[in-house]
Amino acid sequence: MRTSAPMLCGWLDWQRATVRLKCSGVSDEDARRALLPSSPAMTIAGLVSHLRWVEHGWFEAGFLGLPNLSPAGPDAEWHVPGVPLAQLLDEYDAQCARSREITATHPLDQLEAWAPPGLELVSLRWIVSHLLEETARHLGHLDTLRELTDGTTGS
Repeated sequence: MRTSAPMLCGWLDWQRATVRLKCSGVSDEDARRALLPSSPAMTIAGLVSHLRWVEHGWFEAGFLGLPNLSPAGPDAEWHVPGVPLAQLLDEYDAQCARSREITATHPLDQLEAWAPPGLELVSLRWIVSHLLEETARHLGHLDTLRELTDGTTGS
């Protein structure tokens, strides 16, 4: 039984699908290019990896209280040397499918099982809204990186 708000989840799904669209046609070499001197970890590949781990962290680790499997260390989820972009996108899609399953089977008012020390527990509605905002913000970064990579705009 789907207990979540279809419009809210639909907007998040649209943002998620746009990640793959923004990466269409990008080579593995270009996906690893650091184009912003002040943010050397921000690459197309790094952003896709980061978005995957954000989904995992909020829905599985935070909401369900499962172990957090994110790579350890500062910015570790952004550094993915040798991992093809296609694999990163497939892993992101699989993580989004898992998040979608979680959202579909829990009420939006349900509180997460775990929050970092000092932070209040938030509802699934808050998590979905936050992921909508974070994914959209990073799509803007992907727009910029893609334009700097090969001039593609508006994808």
